[in-house]
Amino acid sequence: MRLVVVGAGILGLAAARQALLARPDLDVVVLDKEDAVARHQTGHNSGVVHAGIYYAPGSLKARLCRRGLALLRGYCAERGIPYEECGKVVVATDPDELPRLDELERRGTANGVAGLRRLDAGGLREIEPHARGIAALHSPETAITDYVAVARALAADVVGAGGTVRLGEEVESVEPGGAVTLRGGERVVGDRVLVCAGLQSDRLARRSGGQAAPRIIPFRGEYWALAPERTALVKGLIYPVPDPRLPFLGVHLTRRVDGAVLIGPNAVPATKLEGYRRRDFDGGDVRDILGWPGTRRMLGTHWRAGVGELARAASRRAFVRAARRYVPELGTADVIPAPAGVRAQAVDPDGALVDDFRLVGADGVTWVRNAPSPAATASLAIAEELVAEVGLA
Repeated sequence: MRLVVVGAGILGLAAARQALLARPDLDVVVLDKEDAVARHQTGHNSGVVHAGIYYAPGSLKARLCRRGLALLRGYCAERGIPYEECGKVVVATDPDELPRLDELERRGTANGVAGLRRLDAGGLREIEPHARGIAALHSPETAITDYVAVARALAADVVGAGGTVRLGEEVESVEPGGAVTLRGGERVVGDRVLVCAGLQSDRLARRSGGQAAPRIIPFRGEYWALAPERTALVKGLIYPVPDPRLPFLGVHLTRRVDGAVLIGPNAVPATKLEGYRRRDFDGGDVRDILGWPGTRRMLGTHWRAGVGELARAASRRAFVRAARRYVPELGTADVIPAPAGVRAQAVDPDGALVDDFRLVGADGVTWVRNAPSPAATASLAIAEELVAEVGLA
């Protein structure tokens, strides 16, 4: 039996490895259009291993994040990949945020987040001496890792178990029953197909005659980084209390395993599907994105938040001002430019941003149609789910 996996990000590689663990006799082929693994979302995220505070109890995100964290922690220890439980504080700076902090504490407790505790202003300073707020939620289990290193290790596992990773092979379409056609015309025939195509997932589905919804809308997440001499301002992860009316978390401060500290991201619509630079533009991508009714409805709902995101994108001072709400000592001279990422945000026709993971299977093909954060944290658990979905567990 042959399994064909489309996508060599962390999800596709984790699924390929899991399939070989479940069925060592399986013939597994991973296909990706790039010349190396983890070129897109896996290789551009902040490296956070989420503990499961934010997600609605009972959701796929909540369940798979908790399972995924345990699996990822063990895998990193096994493979010698950096993994640091630096902890996270979610900081309230205004009394209006306290009910939302209560809700996060309730969710985290229901999801089984270990060591979760409420802090007052003094307790916050003990954890993060340079942070300020009226209250905070501390998650000591929240960690950081190197997801590119994880993806490379997973690829090595696949090859070591007899699988094949074919890079530079762009998939044109996927047929019901398991055949995959490459851009050059070659057909790769399998008994099962898993599609983990990230930013390209909806386009590949449409080319394959599949569902048009949800549509992927790319949001570029821009970062600044603390100058090396100022990284002592942040010991771990400092996050705002999320506003459920807004689509994204907001600017936060994130330590990485290499010692760097990122500030961000903002979230601005990208003008190219894989547009990591501000100057990246593709007219066809823009027409495709704006032609989707869900895009226009989403922008109409969240236009106020969008104006704020664009203002921060245009001004270093505005960007730093958002972070200084949590670390008052921070100044514009303390930050340097950092690389951006692009989030594949799935949007339904009514303009609603798809929140939970969305996995869709039929006729021997399983599609990952939405896998936002905490997908990297949950990757090994999502892989278990995908392999079970195609009947290989």
